[in-house]
This record gives sequence, structure tokens and C-alpha cells, in this order.
Amino acid sequence: MAAFTTKDGTEIYYKDWGTGEPVVFSHGWPLSSDAFEDQMFFLSSRGYRCIAHDRRGHGRSSQPWQGNDMDTYGDDLAELVEHLDLRDAVHVGHSTGGGEVARYIGRHGTKRVAKAVLIGAVPPLMLKTAANPGGLPIEVFDQIRAGVVADRSQFWKDLSLPFYGYNRPGAKVSEAIRESFWLQGMMCGFPAAYYCIKAFSETDLTEDLKKIDVPTLVLHGDDDQIVPIDDSGRLSAKIVKKAALKVIPGAPHGMCTTHKDEINRHLLEFIKS
Repeated sequence: MAAFTTKDGTEIYYKDWGTGEPVVFSHGWPLSSDAFEDQMFFLSSRGYRCIAHDRRGHGRSSQPWQGNDMDTYGDDLAELVEHLDLRDAVHVGHSTGGGEVARYIGRHGTKRVAKAVLIGAVPPLMLKTAANPGGLPIEVFDQIRAGVVADRSQFWKDLSLPFYGYNRPGAKVSEAIRESFWLQGMMCGFPAAYYCIKAFSETDLTEDLKKIDVPTLVLHGDDDQIVPIDDSGRLSAKIVKKAALKVIPGAPHGMCTTHKDEINRHLLEFIKS
């Protein structure tokens, strides 16, 4: 099993497929690197080196009590990049992973980064505040926390419906994909499952976005029920200097799975451009 140990003693699992220009994937909560396997297999088969880690507390990485915050997530990503001595890497972040990529660049710069992709990503800020009136009220995230504490297993099952848009009329539901979501959620340790909610909802990443000075693709579904596009993708595309916004019509939050062929095509075109 490929893994490395961070400065604070946390073991981070990662997968490293193929050879060529490196593409690094940062997954969403409460999932693991498995959530990106469709993209990794597609790109690895086309001459790229695809690397994805399980965020601390998630998947096969160890489950420390500490460090379940965006600063540490960004620093862990920096340690992975340095551990593998990656240069001119394309960084792809989905949901919370998009926040991780932004914070990594905000704290460590772009000297090792060629391009960035934010997919259904949480920046700039999910929480409704006086300065961010379009955000979601704190009560929404309090309810998520309550659901995790009350019955994580049932909560993941329920969350998979809006995550993949399976609660929409006429949706073709894959119970197998829902089971995969549930399994990845159950592999997420309780501390990470709980404390990551604060990390992805209350971390203001506006200043981090301003520091992204490499070509950036913002991919977002206009039917994302988890991270609504108007207060995330559309705003991020305006803040990042070299950003292009691509809206995927009708796509849900989990579009890397439900719309994988379209997402793969956009990724390949952007990386090659």
C-alpha cells in the first residue's frame, strides 16, 4: 500500500497510476480517492500520471483527532507533492477537495502547479454571512452535524440521493453507486466526518482564490443541490484571474460519476490546452 507519513505523524494513503504529466486529485467529503477512479483510469490510459490521496481521516488514511481543518488539508497536499517531487502538476479538486486545492495554493504558491480544476467546489465560502449573503445559513450545517452524530450510516444513505441527483423526477438511480458512496462514507472516521463539516462550510477561501495565478477551469453542475452554483462556482470563476467557467446543464454534485464521460472530456481538453 502506497502511503507516506506527514510531519505530525498522520499516515496518508495514495494511489499513483501511469506515467507522464502529473494530475493530482483531491476528493470531497466524506469520500476517498476512489471517487475519482473514473477520471484517473481515463487519463492514465491516455498518457498521464494520476495521483490521488485519501484525505486525513478519510478512506485508508489514518484517523487523527487533530488536523481536520482546511489549513492542514492544504499542508498535507503540499507534503504529498513534495514526497513525490511533483512538478508542473495539474491539481483537480472536487467539493471539499476544491477548497483543499485553493488553500494549498494560498499557503504554498504555484511553483509546482501548472493548472487547477475546481469541480463542484466549495470556494469561496459556503456559509451565509453579512459579507456573503448568498451562502447557506449555519442551521443547514448544524443539521448535517446532527445527522452525522445521530446515525452516520443512515445519513450517508440519505445524502447519496441529492448528491447524485437521484431525488429528481425521472432520475435513473444506480443502487450500486449509492452503496459505493455509503461504503466510502463509512470508511471516513468519526472525527473527520464531523469536524470536516466546519472546514468545508466556514473556511473563507476568497484570498486563496486571489492567489491562484495559473490557468483554472471551474466545472459546476447547474443542478448541484449540495454546493449550489451561484454562490460557489460562478463566484470563484470571477475571483480567480485566469479562470474559465464551464456549466454542466442538469448535472448534480456527484457529476464525476453521473456525467463521467463529459467531465473526462472537459478535463482532457483543458489539460491538453
